[in-house]
Amino acid sequence: MMFVSMTLGLLAAEEGGKFNPLDMAAGGNVLWTWVIFGVALIFMWKVVMAPITSALEERDENAAHAIAAAEKARHDAEKARADVEVALGQAQAEAATLLAEARKRAEAREHEIVEAAKQEASQMVETARKAIRAEQDKAISTIRTEVVDLTLHAASKVLERTVESEDDRRFVAELVSGQDASNN
Repeated sequence: MMFVSMTLGLLAAEEGGKFNPLDMAAGGNVLWTWVIFGVALIFMWKVVMAPITSALEERDENAAHAIAAAEKARHDAEKARADVEVALGQAQAEAATLLAEARKRAEAREHEIVEAAKQEASQMVETARKAIRAEQDKAISTIRTEVVDLTLHAASKVLERTVESEDDRRFVAELVSGQDASNN
């Protein structure tokens, strides 16, 4: 506005103090240009700039909402990540506990199996020893019987008589087994 009044003052000074706004040759053109510009500026401000300004403000609000939503999403994501890390830590601890328990059970089962195998082997050895002793006793008994028969047969040949009585057989059997015949 100040520029307009200075321009009008300069134009009036050139014309000798009189200024005719309708005289286009004497500077009236400048005055009407400024008047038209002012009216157009008000019209443009209300009709053109208002929607642009409201659109820019709306865009700024949308951007602010988007930034707030992004911050909330980031915060939620960090919280979810922390929750997942806690859950993962708990799962790892639980897995370690289960693994330790499984290892203990496996070691206990292994110990049971080893002990059972030792007992079974011990029983098999004892059974084998008993079988060997039985077979050994049977073989010794058979050998003694054979020795008694051979001895009686040899005595029969030496004495030239038959030595086959039950007393003779018992006497020879006691001699062969290492017992003294005079003890009975």
